[in-house]
Parts: sequence; structure tokens; C-alpha cells
Amino acid sequence: MKAKIGIIGGSGLDDPTILVEPRDIKVSTVWGEPSAALKVGKIASVEVAILARHGREHRIPPSRVNYRANIRALADFGCTHILATTAVGSLREEIRRGDIVILDQFIDFARGRASTFIESFEPHSPIHPAMPDPFDEGLRKILAGVCAKRGHPFHEKGTVVTIEGPRFSTRAESRMFRAWGADVINMSVATEAALASEAGIPYAAIAMSTDYDSWKEEEAVSWEAVLAVFKANAEKVTALLIDAIGEIASR
Repeated sequence: MKAKIGIIGGSGLDDPTILVEPRDIKVSTVWGEPSAALKVGKIASVEVAILARHGREHRIPPSRVNYRANIRALADFGCTHILATTAVGSLREEIRRGDIVILDQFIDFARGRASTFIESFEPHSPIHPAMPDPFDEGLRKILAGVCAKRGHPFHEKGTVVTIEGPRFSTRAESRMFRAWGADVINMSVATEAALASEAGIPYAAIAMSTDYDSWKEEEAVSWEAVLAVFKANAEKVTALLIDAIGEIASR
């Protein structure tokens, strides 16, 4: 099957120069409108659809993103794989600002959003999807391999806890998540991974560490600080995506 890659992200990925022959496609789904039009083009001769998770102008809070419509839009477009980029707070001293984490597990602590396509059961036929390993292992290996080749500081695995947002954690919550075994924290990835799994699309996430959440006795995390680190590393993430897409297409 010919690869068609969906990319879910935000800052730095709406630059049309990373796509050959870019165009916008406005789509609607059975679950409503996605966060933005799909920006469609080619990377390394592979058809790619980029979707801004929070909208092109970052107007949609994490608790109001229509995750079901976003995943459905990429599925309807025919995406065979989904790569997500996300800023995360580090819950571990060894995961420094600017480090990349290739996530392998999640803890879903989001509470106010739709996170499944399953809204009813047929009589006597309940559906309970298994999800022991929520991130696709093949995609994870490709991303780790590209990070190693490029010499980027990265961590081959990590557990992300996804919170509802839009507020950041209290110090007590941050310490609790560390005690649970979470390595990083964000507000989106668990929801996307679960829905992608239900849609049958391999999904992996490139997590960029931007801060230390609230567990360290230092200045509290702020959106301005998160954005500054993410923007400073946007080229690194973009180059990683381009190389990874080439690897996916060659397999």
C-alpha cells in the first residue's frame, strides 16, 4: 500500500515551504468539523496532510479540540499513518528542555472530552478495544533511528500523562504524576492515540520537552516559555518529520 501520511501539529508546521505543491482542502466529517482545513502536498514524493491541532491561529483550547473529527478527517483522506508533534512538560530531571521523547505509553487523565468513536453496542456485543501498546512500534523505531542519525538529544521511550487543560498542573499534581511513573505531560496525545487506534491507523508522537511542569522548585511553567522553546526547536522537528516520512515510504 502506498503511504499517505497525516501530520498533527501546530507551531512551525503550517509553513507551506515544507510541502511541494501545497493546497488547502476544507473537509467535514460525521463527527463535525476538524480544527482546520487540511494542508495537503508532498514531502519526499509522499502525499502528506497537515492538520493544525488547535487551529491555524491556535484559537482552540485542548479541552475543546474536536479530536474525533480530526482523526476522522485524516482517515477519510486515506492516511495510512499519523505522526503527531507535541510540546510536553518534563517530569524527569534527565529529560531536558529541547530533548525529544519518542513516546511508548500514556496515562489518560483527561476528563471532559470525547475520546472514543464507540457510542453504543449492538445487543450482547460490547466493544472494548485493547490498547496495551498505544503507539505504533514500527513508527517509533523509525523516529528513534532518525533522531540517532541526526544526533538529536532524545529518549527512545517515555510515558506521557494527558491532562484536560487548559491550565497547567499544581505542584501536588505534578509530583503525583511523577509518582505514577509518567515521564512527560501534555494535553492531547492520549486522546489522539486512542482514536487513531480505533480508526486502525498507526500513530506515533514526537514529544518536544519544553519545561519542567510544576514539580521543580523553580519558576512556574508558562505558555510563553513553552512556545519559546518549541519555536527554537521547530526546524529540528520538521527535519525529523521529513526524514521519517522518507523512511516510512521506503518500507
